[in-house]
Amino acid sequence: MKGEKKTSDNELTRRDFVRNTAVSIASMSAMAGRLHAAGSDTIKVGLIGCGGRGTGAATQVLLSTNTSVKLWAMGDLFADQLDKSYKMLSEGAEGRYDREDFKSLLPKMDVPKSRRFVGFDAFKGVIGSGVDLVLLATPPHFRPEHFMAAVTAGKHVFMEKPAAVDPAGVRTLIAAGKIAKQKGLSVAAGTQRRHQNHYVDILKRVRDGAIGEIVSGQCYWNMSLAWDQFKVARAAGMSDMEWQCRNWFYTTWLSGDHICEQHVHNLDIMNWGIGEHPVQVIGVGGRQARTGPEYGNIFDHFACEFEYPNGVRVSSMCKQQAGAAYHVCERLVGTKGQMFTDQVLGYIKDLKGNTIYKYDGPDVNPYYQEHRDLISSIRKGDGLNEAQNIAESTMCAVIGRMSAYTGRALKWDWAMNASKLDLRPDKYEFGDLPLRPVAIPGKTPLI
Repeated sequence: MKGEKKTSDNELTRRDFVRNTAVSIASMSAMAGRLHAAGSDTIKVGLIGCGGRGTGAATQVLLSTNTSVKLWAMGDLFADQLDKSYKMLSEGAEGRYDREDFKSLLPKMDVPKSRRFVGFDAFKGVIGSGVDLVLLATPPHFRPEHFMAAVTAGKHVFMEKPAAVDPAGVRTLIAAGKIAKQKGLSVAAGTQRRHQNHYVDILKRVRDGAIGEIVSGQCYWNMSLAWDQFKVARAAGMSDMEWQCRNWFYTTWLSGDHICEQHVHNLDIMNWGIGEHPVQVIGVGGRQARTGPEYGNIFDHFACEFEYPNGVRVSSMCKQQAGAAYHVCERLVGTKGQMFTDQVLGYIKDLKGNTIYKYDGPDVNPYYQEHRDLISSIRKGDGLNEAQNIAESTMCAVIGRMSAYTGRALKWDWAMNASKLDLRPDKYEFGDLPLRPVAIPGKTPLI
């Protein structure tokens, strides 16, 4: 039971994690001096979370603009992951879905070993190292506390999506976003479609009435297997906590399940186009293709119906199953027509199905554009703040998962204000941490 076991010096309980963070960050804030102001000064960047997405984000922030930006500090739970990231950034890498080929970025790096931090509290070292901007790219579970710590210390933030895994985390996000706004800090989220030309163009037209009053929508992230190439086998002597953290995408408490980790993009488009968050949801889901313990406790498919104000209903679907068709897109239907978007297309049709507008302008890489927009905001001091948007989109995914896991319909207001679901472990240490059982709809309780 809590409180019965005396913790050793290297153990970090959940209560200590929150309390020590508040004290440490308050001290950092007092020493921070000033926010990075508009001008020609070098923006010092700290990377928290050195996996593939974090390394990609660091690449993009360094290459996105001609303004002076320097990688100043790095932090990760695992030393080997940090070393791998540092090597890639300093030596170069081939392109992939979220980045172009790049050569050594060493001229844009100044990360001595004294500014490379490892462990559960590595984020505090990065935030306290003199950086102006932090990139938050750890598993989503850690995002709320890291975001709160960063803005409390007066740092600008780029945070990957999703931004939380439970209602408790979303509440922290919203509170931290308000602090960032009060301090005039710039905050961008990894919902890169909001910085992609054809999405920006099409959604502006939708908001301006191009398809009339919205009555329904559909969104999908259906694909074959994902993440299997990153799966880490359970080595001899590896603790529960280490195995789960190294395979975070298969554990609900760390990833939020793939409805949060991936489908949040599509749900974000629904919120953006409708201009509201949903008021209630009913969802289903299960685990058919991934059945072994090596796949943790996540589902492999979800289907949800979200009801928005004025009776607007959105059908949502996502799956990760071998051999499944790839279908990742969004559609909104209105009284005058419908809009369609995916990663490369954007168009509007009338009620008869005739295409009346198709975006054919430039489409720059959104993974770089979101960092250009963030750096520009920092320079101008205009306070770009995407915290509320990503909090609400994340909450959509969270309540969809909660409904599918339990088999219960639930309302947004209850989940946001009354749910006590908090997936944080009792302590952060490499030790025993039994994996929660796979959810069974109708039996798993709604918390």
